[in-house]
Amino acid sequence: MDSVNNGFGSARMAGSMEGATGSMEGGTLPPGLTEEEADELRVELSKVEDEIQTLRQVLAAKERHAGDIKRQLGISPLNEIKQNISKGWQDVQSSNAYVQTKEKLGQWNESITHSNVYLTASATLDDISRSDAYKKTQETLSQAGQVTSAAFSSMGAAISQRIGTMRLGYSVHHSLSMPSMRSSPSFRSFEERVGSLRK
Repeated sequence: MDSVNNGFGSARMAGSMEGATGSMEGGTLPPGLTEEEADELRVELSKVEDEIQTLRQVLAAKERHAGDIKRQLGISPLNEIKQNISKGWQDVQSSNAYVQTKEKLGQWNESITHSNVYLTASATLDDISRSDAYKKTQETLSQAGQVTSAAFSSMGAAISQRIGTMRLGYSVHHSLSMPSMRSSPSFRSFEERVGSLRK
């Protein structure tokens, strides 16, 4: 520590002493504190601040050294974070608060699932799902869905077929004038259907 502290201690102490005495000059001492006690406290404060500064410098040097060792070992900051998170989670899981909370939640879950209200509600839902009305409603909805799906599928196929026929008719008669296209069976059929939808 002395090697780190060389040159810093005396300058730091003098600066601390000036700051500490400077703040008291022109002011009054706290009640019950003599000038001699205040001087002793200022000296002690200066020493403690000097030690803090020295410890910070030593800590910074040790952290740099630890970083160098980690780089030599191939430990990346990301790996270190992962290890810290993993260790932190293990610490949480082994803590008394976590264990007690987990046990309490398990007790509550067991109490709820074995309570009369829960069992009654569960039994009621089972009864409903087994009832004839529920089964008939489910079958009816299923059939309605199938019929609707089939209807949309048929309608889509019919529209696609008509459009395909019209395209084919257009490609065969593309050199013909517009009146000839209007007289084609596909176009007349399409006009009839559109006309019937308007009515």
